[in-house]
Amino acid sequence: MAEPRRGISPFYPLLLALSLVVGLFIGQDMGGSRGPLAVFQLRQPSAADKIGQVIDLIDRQYVDTVAKNALVDDVLQDMLQRLDPHSYYISAAELRAAQEPLEGSFDGIGVEFAIQHDTVVVITPVEGGPSEAVGIRAGDRIVSADGTPLAGINISNDQVMKHLRGPKGSEVVVGILRHGKNEPFDVTIERGKIPINSVATSILESDGTGYIKLVRFAKNTHAEFHQAAEELRAKGMKRLVLDLRGNGGGFLNSAIDLADEFLPAGRDIVYTQGRHSPRQDATATKAGDFEEIPLALLIDEGSASASEIIAGAIQDNDRGTLVGRRTFGKGLVQEHVPLPDSSAVRITTARYYTPSGRSIQRPYGEGIDYMDDFEARASHGELLSADSIPTDTTQAYKTLKGRTVYGGGGVVPDIFVPTDTTEGSNYLSELFFTGTLNQFAFDIADRDRTVLKTRYGTAERFAEQFKVGQDLFNELERYAKGEGIIARPGELDRSRDLIATRIKAGIARNVWGNEGYYRILLEKDPAFQRATEVLKVAQP
Repeated sequence: MAEPRRGISPFYPLLLALSLVVGLFIGQDMGGSRGPLAVFQLRQPSAADKIGQVIDLIDRQYVDTVAKNALVDDVLQDMLQRLDPHSYYISAAELRAAQEPLEGSFDGIGVEFAIQHDTVVVITPVEGGPSEAVGIRAGDRIVSADGTPLAGINISNDQVMKHLRGPKGSEVVVGILRHGKNEPFDVTIERGKIPINSVATSILESDGTGYIKLVRFAKNTHAEFHQAAEELRAKGMKRLVLDLRGNGGGFLNSAIDLADEFLPAGRDIVYTQGRHSPRQDATATKAGDFEEIPLALLIDEGSASASEIIAGAIQDNDRGTLVGRRTFGKGLVQEHVPLPDSSAVRITTARYYTPSGRSIQRPYGEGIDYMDDFEARASHGELLSADSIPTDTTQAYKTLKGRTVYGGGGVVPDIFVPTDTTEGSNYLSELFFTGTLNQFAFDIADRDRTVLKTRYGTAERFAEQFKVGQDLFNELERYAKGEGIIARPGELDRSRDLIATRIKAGIARNVWGNEGYYRILLEKDPAFQRATEVLKVAQP
């Protein structure tokens, strides 16, 4: 017979809550050595204690096995991302990979490679690197490393790097298949320190215009730039176009050092300030070697962080002309905090401000798709028309000479150059985004490498003399058709010039490296052409 039900005590909810808390603490201490008094020591846990207790509760009592470390990583990442788009947690493995481009070097055999037709192909050996020293050539196939095959379906960049990279001084035996030889042969390579360059290329045009493409701001960026610029000046450079398009930034100090090259002593470069970070100003010194040279900067929606510091400093000081499209809009400064397990937290501690006092950080937070900004710019026409660039008139500032500039959303160029869509077509898009165009250019370069080097000798002569004729277009059409890509009526004619430029540039890159590639692209680059015109007017 069932026992008669009693009335629920008014203290029951309190007792239940207390039992849950005690149970949580007991669960935390089961098997531990702290003893029962620990329950009362943590009666009112801090926020940090609470997170640890819940993670520990899951680890000890959850019904299924849980990858505790991965769970902690996910919690930390989610928590930091709720602060702002640029605060984040980075695991030890991710940190090692992320640091290499900024540290400026890694240990390996020293080759630029591409995976073509499921085969690792050397694009070029790094100058002065271990592979060049033992005679590795552009076009060589790397088919194995220490007996492990590196050819076949689904071979990935990560797999290749895992086998080719290693500590300085260690050795790896690579199997090489070379054009003209029927069988692979082994080469023993001693790994060494391989530089990761910030300067992709430096070119001097025949009219005296120098061009430097900067792809990141790392520890060695300033030294690399200075060397490249001095070499161009020694060859007769009269004016300089510095290309920061697509440069996502890097070290703040590298940006300050580079800006110092262009600004006279005492000029403001940037300042940082935060709730717990007192204002710190960076000003130019007497060390600049290029304070007088006519200067233009190329910027776009991919120019961020350190690139925007340079752009803001040049614009606010009226030191040069900014050409292109509005920059990304990252004006937050992150502090790198290493954790005991070799992971790290990068947390926003300050904002940076351009010399006029503007923060160029674009809005973020609830209801804003921060990472979808490029599509938003395209959809409302900003990539095609300067009139579509949003302007926050409440954040108006003055440059040194009194021009009005605006904060709150990137750096707006002095001269707007829209995205070129006049030669676009579905055929070109399919060729480009499927990789078919790059693959075709590679195959032509690989097949005709010896002939091209013998006939043209240098990238400059190739750029001047090589023509993409009808035979090559016919060959491309056949190749593309084999990949399932067929031009609709009129598409090939509409995109002919742009396709020809891309084929030519691709061939040049695979034979002569970045110099050949960029030299050809600049011929049809409207932003570079516009910048050159402006500089010539200022200084014929």
